[in-house]
Amino acid sequence: MNPTATLEHCRLLDSADPLRRLRDQFSLPPGIIYLDGNSLGALPKATARRVADVITQEWGQGLIRSWNSAGWIDQPARLGDKIARLIGAGPGEVVATDSTSINLFKVLSVAIQLAARQSPNRKVVSKVVLSERSNFPTDLYMAEGLCSTHGFSLKLVDSGEIEASLEQGVAVLMLTHVNYRTGAMFDMPAITQAAHKAGVLTVWDLAHSAGAVPVNLTAPNADFAVGCGYKFLNGGPGAPAFVWVHPRHVGTSSSASPQPLQGWLGHAAPFAFTPGYAPAAGIKQYLCGTPSVLGMAALDCGLDTLLAAEPLGGMAALYAKSLALSDLFMRLVEEQCAGHGLAIVTPRTHAKRGSQVSLSCESAGAYAIMQALIARGVIGDFRAGNGSTEPDILRFGFTPLYNGFEDVWHAVAHLKQVLETGEWTQAQFNQKNAVT
Repeated sequence: MNPTATLEHCRLLDSADPLRRLRDQFSLPPGIIYLDGNSLGALPKATARRVADVITQEWGQGLIRSWNSAGWIDQPARLGDKIARLIGAGPGEVVATDSTSINLFKVLSVAIQLAARQSPNRKVVSKVVLSERSNFPTDLYMAEGLCSTHGFSLKLVDSGEIEASLEQGVAVLMLTHVNYRTGAMFDMPAITQAAHKAGVLTVWDLAHSAGAVPVNLTAPNADFAVGCGYKFLNGGPGAPAFVWVHPRHVGTSSSASPQPLQGWLGHAAPFAFTPGYAPAAGIKQYLCGTPSVLGMAALDCGLDTLLAAEPLGGMAALYAKSLALSDLFMRLVEEQCAGHGLAIVTPRTHAKRGSQVSLSCESAGAYAIMQALIARGVIGDFRAGNGSTEPDILRFGFTPLYNGFEDVWHAVAHLKQVLETGEWTQAQFNQKNAVT
């Protein structure tokens, strides 16, 4: 065993970490090691005060005047500009709005419309949406519904078959940048380039990459992207999501197409209340209904926790720390938990993984192991396999804003104890005998 993989060394790494002070932005329960920020980010300290102020002052005292005086009406665009700084987009190209699923419906609808318009110029009519077989289910559900409506079909392949499947007949490629189960990350520039070479439009889901890994939507010339506000962006449960559309697909040009949810706030003149719809200029046409003011206020605080890292190196520095944390976690798991049927399914190569580590479990006790860990104060999560090709998964997310190297050491020490003592079998017994 390398002698540096000790608790003392982890404490030295934390003391030398320039990002360590960013942890002070969060309210973390004492005694808890939180490794589930890839499902729900931790609470920023500023959020409770900010939301309370919106309730008591902006709503309580300002009443309806706060739409203008407090800038409520501008929240989607203002927060969108903050998100743009995290995903390599330009000012005025992103709006915070709705949920990831709804935004995916919007952009995939537009992509299908554009593909249908371009098909007459191709030798083979393009009516296939291509995606990864293990993509997040809601993305696939949305694609199924839209394909059925528009006479398209959904083709699912394994992750390693994506580029080889970009054949004539494929109209749209829809992928999640970082896989929610395994943490595997696609090479966005290379895949986008290959898709465009084949005449295929790209739709990227950034739910597990925005705020977790460096993203640059502009460099690969991507087409559409959506993402989540409550995971690594720390916006709170049910936080507004976001949507980005390349400027070439927005507007009234021949290469643009209207998004289907033509709500009043996406109108060119929403307060004119005219009966006919005219889309707003730019990305604002992807707005639909009234924004959630309280949700936007919380998301604003979450975004500020990430932007606070900009003077310290921004997303590149955060991702470098994330990789160091997950490297340490994988190494300690292999050293401390050998012989207990765990295997690392997350790619070891840095460029191929996001900000999480997933462990498969040979036994049927993965859920019980995670429950035993949570009872000890180490919070990760569990994802079930399909019983044949996909194993059950223990999933651990690393958020470098508030996770440290000592956290990793203690988390693995707890995992080792859970496995060696067999206490997870009691959690499994309790699960089987629970009253439902």
